Amino acid sequence: MAYTAKITVTLRQSILDVQGKAVEHALLNLGYGSVGSARIGKYIEVLINEAERGEAERICNEICMKLLSNPVMENYSFELEQVN
Repeated sequence: MAYTAKITVTLRQSILDVQGKAVEHALLNLGYGSVGSARIGKYIEVLINEAERGEAERICNEICMKLLSNPVMENYSFELEQVN
């Protein structure tokens, strides 16, 4: 059994998102006045070959903390989807 981990990494709210601000400014210039803000992040999919969901969650947390995100500046979240 395996799980696909669908991981989203974003900057913490307290960190200035320069790319997000550039997108926000561009959208306003294009006439999308209803856009309040924009933030940029990363989306990663990882296949985890584990039988137990709890073990797949543990592994996903570890790889997010050690490699995929910078815990000082970024938050991450993930969803696990069972693969048959």
